[in-house]
Order: sequence, then structure tokens, then C-alpha cells
Amino acid sequence: MRRIAMFRSLAVRNYRIYALGQLVSNPGTWMQRIAQDWLVLQLSGGSGIALGMTTALQFLPMLFLGLWGGAMVDRFDKRKLLVITQASMGVLAVGLGVLATLGAAEVWHVYLFAFGLGMITVLDNPGRQAFVPEIVDRDLLPNAIALNSASFQLGRVTGPAVAGVLIGLVGSGPVFMINGLSFAFTIVALLLIRAAELNPTERVPRGKGQIREGLRYIGGRRDLVLLLVLAGSVQFFGANAQNQIALMVNNVFEAGATAFGVAAAALAVGALAGALLAARREHPRLKLVLVGAMGFGVAQLVAGLMPGYVAFVVILVPMGVLFMTFVTTLNATFQLSVDPQMRGRVMSMFLLVFMGVAPIGAPVVGLIADAFGPQASLLTGGAVTTVVVGVLTLLLMRTRGVAVRDLLPRRGRAPEPVASGGDHPGDHGDGADREQDQHGAAEELGVQSAEEVLTHEGSDQQGGGPDHQQAADLRR
Repeated sequence: MRRIAMFRSLAVRNYRIYALGQLVSNPGTWMQRIAQDWLVLQLSGGSGIALGMTTALQFLPMLFLGLWGGAMVDRFDKRKLLVITQASMGVLAVGLGVLATLGAAEVWHVYLFAFGLGMITVLDNPGRQAFVPEIVDRDLLPNAIALNSASFQLGRVTGPAVAGVLIGLVGSGPVFMINGLSFAFTIVALLLIRAAELNPTERVPRGKGQIREGLRYIGGRRDLVLLLVLAGSVQFFGANAQNQIALMVNNVFEAGATAFGVAAAALAVGALAGALLAARREHPRLKLVLVGAMGFGVAQLVAGLMPGYVAFVVILVPMGVLFMTFVTTLNATFQLSVDPQMRGRVMSMFLLVFMGVAPIGAPVVGLIADAFGPQASLLTGGAVTTVVVGVLTLLLMRTRGVAVRDLLPRRGRAPEPVASGGDHPGDHGDGADREQDQHGAAEELGVQSAEEVLTHEGSDQQGGGPDHQQAADLRR
């Protein structure tokens, strides 16, 4: 079996600089998240509803403006756009930090900050997603996505622990200001990237109906629709895991900010491990998306049953591994299987579903926690996630003709027959080899490649569409 280098994308200079900027900035982002949650709890007297409202306001703009943001990303220079969005986030963080340090912060200030941050992420999130494919070639894209996730999760490991200590020593205000300054590292990295070495996607000219065009593109791809439903189902409660941890630590175990930071870091350690494991895979697989989603739901159930703080923290590690397996594989699936000129709009829809359900789920999580206790919130989330993923998996297996035994490990099973019509002689030059590699990658994903979507729209009627590819991928 060929060994896959975990950090192979770092051989690209531009990506190495970009990743370094993210590596320095990400801990500040997670420090701010912990400080924000803790500040709300302290200002509101431990209200789960207030905590849920903060999360809802932060993600609400993505729900209503996400598709518009994706259309804007397809029009503009992504590097310049990211410089503006990152600088704006830094200004907001410093502003709230000053208020909190002076003791003038109130709950509505945090609400306003969260909403402003959400407005900026409407452009920043799809911009970052669509920028990575311009930095690295297609064959390195899954690895680059996984390393981005690993960097983010490394910040999630270190940031909460540092934030917990700093909040206990100096309060939440300085933590916000530190994060505001950390955005400078990302901005410097973006400015150091050599534009001549990028692979920029041709910008879409301004015109009417571009959002509708993106919706039609997604609606015509049954594979993408299925994955969007799965993403929304898992994220309804999964996006609010941080809130659930905060409520468990504060209200159930009655521990302080340091204990909250340790618990959040435990989840991040698992997520970091999951991201690094994903970096070792050459191609994402649909089966891993389903296994990760189902496992995450089960882990939520187990976490809700833990009797003490230590046991609760321990279960957060595999919970993080499973969630990141789901997230990273799903992200790579979308990035690799869409038309580059549609990437901004498709990724904005992905983020709209993936992040936009948080405003709906956050108040529900808070309401359940306030009415029945934080354990009930975790148990409900785990049960709903497990049932929904199970139903979607069974429907997928039934419609694709996949048996339960096909989902078992490959060892001990007969090898899958090679599909006819897939022979590509290797003597047609680099272009043909590259096309064969892309087609093979699409088969590994279980979805159509962008080229197949554009040139073989009638393949479903002939039995060669994504349904058959997804079935083969599930069996792998």
C-alpha cells in the first residue's frame, strides 16, 4: 500500500505561508470563543437562552445572506477580499475587548458583536473555502483541506486552555484584544503570497440571476443535495456542542473557567487527531462521511450519560475525532466535485447549511438545557443525530442497491469488479493522464466530477450517473 505524506501540501510555498498565518491566528479565535461564551454566562447569570441567542446572532447572517456572499466571492479577488474581512474581524474583537476590560460590557454588547462578526463571515467563510483551491493543485486539495482543519483544531486545543487561565487571571476583555491582534498574522501571510503562483479561478462577471444559477446547479446534483441534508441534520445539534459543554461544566459540574477550557480542549484534541488522520487519506470517501456522522451522534449520547467531570472530558476526545472525520471528508467532497466557477456559490450553500442551522439549533439547545438540564440537551442531540443519519444511510443503501455487508471493512470480501468503459490508455500525454486522475478521484468520492456534470448531463438515464458511483463508494 502506497504511503501518503501527511504534510505534502506544505511543499507549496504559498500554501506554507498561508498555513503559517492560520497556525498563529487560530488559537486567538478559540480564545475569543471561550471568552465570549464565558462573558455571556457571567453577564446573564448562567442563562442557556442567552448563550444560545449569542450563537444564533453570530450565525444568523449566514442563514439569510450566505448565498449572496457566495455570489460575491465568485466575483472578487479572493486574496484581497480576505485581507478586508480579517481586518474587520480584528477591529470588532478589540472593540469588545476594550468594553469588557473597562467593565462596561453588557449582554446586548456581546449580541451586537456576535451579529457583526456573523455579517463579516458571510464573505470571509466562503472566501477562505474557495481560496485554498487557488493555492494548491487539485491532487493536493484534500490534504490542504485536512491540514487547514488540523491547524484550526490545534488552535482549539491550545486556545481554550490559555483562555481559561487568562480569564481567571485578568478577565475576558484582554482575551478579546489578544485575538484582535492575532488577525494581523493572517493579513501579513495573505500579503506575502505570490499572486503570480496562484491558480485563480476566472471571476464571474456581475449579472442578474447568479444566485438562482447556483441553486439550479446544486438542485441538478442529487449527490450534493443528499450531502447537504446530511450536513444540516448533524449540525443542528453538533454546531452547538461548545454551548452544551459550557452548560455542563457551569451548571452540572459547577466548575470554573479553567475546567471549561480543559473540556473544550479535550474535544479539540480529538478533532485535531481526526483532521490529521484525514490528511493521510488521498481521497475522501462517502462511507467515512456516514461513519463519522453516526459515531458523533452516539458519542453525544454517551457524553450525556457521564456521571462526573473527568469521565465527561474523556468521552469528548473520540467525539472530536468522529466529528472531524465527518466534517473534513464532507468538505473535501464538495470542493473536489464542483465546477470551479461555481465553487463560491456551492461552498456558500454548504456553509449556509453547515453553519446556518446553528441559529435554529442554538436556542433549542438552550431551551432544553434550561427546562430539563444540560444532560437532556446532549441526549436529545445525540438521539436525533443518530436516528436521522441512520435513516439517511438506509435510504441511500436502498436506492443504491447496497447491502449491509458492503459497509464492512474490505478485508475478507471479494474485490469489486472494475466498471466497463473506464479504460484510458496512458499514452495520450499529460492531459489525458490528468483527466483520468480526476475521473478516478470522482469515483473515490462517490460523486460526479465537474467535467462529468458539464459534459455528461444525460448519463443518469444510461445508468452511469452518480447513483452508481455512490454505491461503489459505499462498498469501498
